Amino acid sequence: MIHTKINKPFGTWSSPITPELIGDSARFSDVQWAPGTDRMVWCQSLSGKASLLTQSGLDAPYELSAGFSPSGGVGYGGGEFIASSDGAVFAEKDGRLYFAPYGPGSPRPLTPAFGNSASPKLSPAQDRVLFVHTYEERDVLALVRLDGQSWPRVFASGADFYMQPTWSPNSKAAAWVEWDHPNMPWDGTRLMFALLDESGDTITEVHILDGDSITPTFQPEFSPDGSYLAYLRNRGEWDQLVLFDLQSGEKRILLDGLSLLPPAWVQGARCIAWSTDSSAIYYLENKQAKVFLRKVDISSGESQPVEVGAFTNLEQLSVSASGALALIAQSPSLPARILVLQDSQTRIAARSRADDLHPADLPSAQEVDWISSDGARVYGTYYAPANRNFSAEGLPPLVVYIHGGPTSVARIGFNLDTAFFTSRGYAYLEVNYRGSTGFGRSYRDALRGNWGKLDMQDAVEGAQAVVGMGLADPSRLIIKGGSAGGYTVLNALIHYPGFFKAGLCSYGVSNLFTLDMDTHKFEAHYNASLIGSLPEAAQKYHDFSPIFHAHKIQDAIAVFQGTDDKVVPQSQSDSIVEALKAKRVPHVYRIYPGEGHGFRKSESIVDFYRTIERFLLQQVIFSL
Repeated sequence: MIHTKINKPFGTWSSPITPELIGDSARFSDVQWAPGTDRMVWCQSLSGKASLLTQSGLDAPYELSAGFSPSGGVGYGGGEFIASSDGAVFAEKDGRLYFAPYGPGSPRPLTPAFGNSASPKLSPAQDRVLFVHTYEERDVLALVRLDGQSWPRVFASGADFYMQPTWSPNSKAAAWVEWDHPNMPWDGTRLMFALLDESGDTITEVHILDGDSITPTFQPEFSPDGSYLAYLRNRGEWDQLVLFDLQSGEKRILLDGLSLLPPAWVQGARCIAWSTDSSAIYYLENKQAKVFLRKVDISSGESQPVEVGAFTNLEQLSVSASGALALIAQSPSLPARILVLQDSQTRIAARSRADDLHPADLPSAQEVDWISSDGARVYGTYYAPANRNFSAEGLPPLVVYIHGGPTSVARIGFNLDTAFFTSRGYAYLEVNYRGSTGFGRSYRDALRGNWGKLDMQDAVEGAQAVVGMGLADPSRLIIKGGSAGGYTVLNALIHYPGFFKAGLCSYGVSNLFTLDMDTHKFEAHYNASLIGSLPEAAQKYHDFSPIFHAHKIQDAIAVFQGTDDKVVPQSQSDSIVEALKAKRVPHVYRIYPGEGHGFRKSESIVDFYRTIERFLLQQVIFSL
C-alpha cells in the first residue's frame, strides 16, 4: 500500500517526538563486567535520578541502588561505580561511597559524609577501594577498606586534580593520571606509576611515567597477566597507544597517528580494554564525528576493525572473564543500548528506550565541510527534515547547533533533540567549529586565544555554506546552544544582527570577567587558555563578553537557566535578560528551580521543548 504524505509547511508538522517522550528517555553512562563472572552492571539515569542495574547471564535485570542515586561527585561527574564479584561500589550524591550486594541486603556506606567521591577502583583481592575524593577544593586519591570498618586515608596528594586510578593484578603497583592548574586535562597531565608495600596500602616509590604540561595522558590499564601497562597519550598532532613493559621498563608505541583521547570532562571514561588473554587491546578510534571499534594485536601491531553494525557512536568498553565485550552504542536511527559482542555474535543487553519510533521519523546524518573566510576547513553534520507523514515545498528553516565545551564535539549518534526539530520540518546543522576534538590537535588548539571569535565565525559561515548547498532557507536561520554554545549564540546575535531569525540560549556565558571569578575549580583557569590571562587580556574579555554589547541584539531569543548552576551561574542569564528588556527585544526567559548545568528533571525538559516549539512558531514560522 502506498503511503501518501500530507503537504504542510516546514516547522508545522505533527511529530511523534513529543516533549514528554524526550523527558522520559533514559541515558546510559557506564557498563562493566563483574570480575570473573558473566554478570554486568550498568548505570542509567531518568528524570534526574540515576540507578545501578545488574544482570547475570540472560536473567532479568534488577536494580542494585534502590533508594539511592549513584553520582560521581567530582567535577562534571562520571566514575559512578566499580563492579566486584559480589557487589558494586558506587558514589552517591551525598558524597559517600556505598557497597551494594548482588544478593539480599541494602547498600551500606563505606566512607563518612563529607566531600565528594568518584572513580572507585577495587584492589585485585577486592578488599580495598582506591578512589578520587574532593573536599573544600582539595583533591586527593584516597583508600578505604571494603568492610567499611576503618576511616579512609589519603593515598596520594599534592596535585590539583586526579583521575583514573588503577591497581596492578598483583597489588604491588598502582597508576593514575594527575594534573595541575592552569592546565585542563587535554592540555597536559602526568601519568604516575607507584610501587606499593607488601600490604598494598602504602606507596614506597612513585615517579612520572609519562606526560608533562603539554603532553596529555589517559586511561592507564594493566594487562590481566600483569606484564604491561597500556595507556594513551597525545604527542604532536595525533594520539598514541603506548605499552610500558613492567619487567624491562621499556615503552613501545603500539598505535600512532590516530585520534584516540576524548576530552576528559568527566571521570571514568574508558576507550581501551585488554583482551582476557592479554594478547590484544580493543580501542575506540575517533574519525571526525564518528567512533569506530578496533582491536590491535600487541605482538604484531596489526589492527583490525570489530564489526558493530550501523552504530556510529561508541563508548565505555569492558571485557568479561570469558572474553565478551560490552559497550554503549548508538546511531542517528538507533537509540543508545548496551551491546555484548562475543564469538562474532551480538546481543542487546539493555535499551535506553524501546525501538518504537518509525525510522522515517528519524533523520539521517550527512557529513559536510566548508572553507572558512580565513582559509580553514571546518566540519559539521547536516540533518534534513524527516517525517513519514509530511512533506513541504521550498527550503526548510535551519537550526544551527553549537556544542558546549568548547573543547568537545558533536558526535553522530541518536539524539532526540535533533529529531525533535527534524520531525517538525526543521533542518539541523551541528557545527564542529575550530576548537572541537577529534580533528587533530592543531584544529582543537586553533580556538586558544580566539574563543568568541572563531566559534562564532564558523557558526555563521556554516549556515552560509548549507544555504549555499541549497539545503536551507536563508531567511529562517536559528542558532542554538548551551553553556559555551550559548555564549556563541549571544555573540552571533550581537555581531551578526539580522542574520539569524532567532536564538535559543541555554545557560550561556554572558560576562567573561565574572565567569572567571565565579566558576568552579575545574575550569578556574580555562578562560586563560581560551581568551588570555587577566589583566593583560582585559580588552579581549570586554570585547567578547556579550553583556557589554547586548544592546546590539535585535533578533528574538529564548533563554533557559537552572537556579543551581555552579558552572554558569544564574546571574549570567539574568543580566542578559535585563538588557533584552531594556531594548524591548522579543524574548522568553525560563528559570528551572533545582536544575544545574544541564536539565535533568522530566518536568524541566518537557517545559523546555514546549517553550521552544511555541517560541519558534511565533518568531520564525509565522513571523512576518
